[in-house]
Amino acid sequence: MSSRPKVVVTDYITEPASEAPIIAPHADLVFANALHEDELVAKHSDAEAFIVFHDIQLTAASLPKFPKLRGIVRCGVGFDNVDLEAAGKLGIIVCNIPDYGTEDVADHSLMMMLAITRRLKSMDDAIRQGGWDATLIYGAPRMRGLTLGVLGAGRIGSAMALRGKALGMRVVIYDPYQPPGYEKALGVERAYEFDEFLPQCQVISLHTPLTKETRHILNAKTLTNLPKGAYVVNTARGPCIDNEALVVALDSGHITAAALDVVEREPLDNEKLRHHPRVLLTPHAAFYSVESFIEMRTKSGHEIVRLLTNKPVRNPVNRRWLVNPKGVLPPVKE
Repeated sequence: MSSRPKVVVTDYITEPASEAPIIAPHADLVFANALHEDELVAKHSDAEAFIVFHDIQLTAASLPKFPKLRGIVRCGVGFDNVDLEAAGKLGIIVCNIPDYGTEDVADHSLMMMLAITRRLKSMDDAIRQGGWDATLIYGAPRMRGLTLGVLGAGRIGSAMALRGKALGMRVVIYDPYQPPGYEKALGVERAYEFDEFLPQCQVISLHTPLTKETRHILNAKTLTNLPKGAYVVNTARGPCIDNEALVVALDSGHITAAALDVVEREPLDNEKLRHHPRVLLTPHAAFYSVESFIEMRTKSGHEIVRLLTNKPVRNPVNRRWLVNPKGVLPPVKE
């Protein structure tokens, strides 16, 4: 049995092209290809670090069963599939990779916004069925002067704001966690109250993490606070929108169209959304480009090496719950 640390890639990835050159000099690398945390407990209870994608949940039920586990790197931006509090109480540091796909998700959001406002899907469908009806674009708004509301102005939201600005859109951000004056750095406007923000959003683009605060942040009530005829784009997390309420808002005409890269339950099982004529769907793919996928995985590998070699990790996300952390944290920002 090897005396070297064991690093387990828990799910989704089964080949070592990006991670192995970085991790192999420091640890043994295993690809579990697991779909449930119990599989990891059965075979990899001796792991010292996990690289986690999105096919698996790590909960308070399993985390205590990994006595040597020092850290978890969520290979991506979101980390809602890892119980941060349970990990923290065990001293397990949880990190994410927040900066690998900023441009790619913003580009995907821009693409989806243009596609639904310019009626791309309905015109393409009609032509493929033998039609040639230019009137299908009637009602499409001019982008210049249209108000884009960016919900969440972190890395990706800020990139989306700049893309909307480049189209000549009026851009308004809402993000209570950004410091005063942040909007000035972007050259956009800001709403400090959510109820003030929503009525301005002719297009709303979501760029928030999934938290208790943001789960169903667009719901039956808040959707009606958007102006009649608004467009909705979500490349953040599916449960940020109440999908049933969205269907109702679409059917009533209050929402003109929606573009969703993420849905409440993935793979999609909501047949109303799947077949709705004014919904554009992609399969949680906004994060991807050839370059971003490699960057995400290599940055995960480097974070694992920092953890194992007792150097400060860069992106801890569960600091508030950590008790006797099993690795080195970066200094707290003042």
